[in-house]
Amino acid sequence: MLCDICGKREATVHLTEVINNQMTKLHLCEECAREKGAEMEEHFGLANLLAGLADLGQPLEAAKEKKLKCPSCGLTYEDFKKLGRLGCGQCYDTFKAYLVPLFKRIHGSDAHVGKVPRKRDKVLKTKKVNVEQLKKRLQRAVELEEFEEAAQLRDEIKKFEGR
Repeated sequence: MLCDICGKREATVHLTEVINNQMTKLHLCEECAREKGAEMEEHFGLANLLAGLADLGQPLEAAKEKKLKCPSCGLTYEDFKKLGRLGCGQCYDTFKAYLVPLFKRIHGSDAHVGKVPRKRDKVLKTKKVNVEQLKKRLQRAVELEEFEEAAQLRDEIKKFEGR
């Protein structure tokens, strides 16, 4: 299949656009796809997406009233909507009231709920086994009235348990 734009090279990229419930398919070569990608980024960049989501469900007057400005870097909320990026760490606190609903819409939650590394699970299981063994040894030392060893074992258990 040849590229729909240049008609010369083999099409390797296939795009489907849906606009007003009408589906258009484009079959592009790599070169034309790069040009089309740059063109789409200009028109529909990440900043535009974030700006659109930021105003979703809010009256236009409320969006215009957002004249907040970061005291640290001077970024305004309007600038954030244009750029799609915050200027500094203080921006998160300054624009928090507007960012939390935005994060909920984009990610489905305003708190990170990621995965726990497998290695961490193994380490926790190993610690649990070690603590159980140390507790048994501590109990035995107390029964035999070996209080110095019992004190050392107690300190090791506390270290493992993070106390």
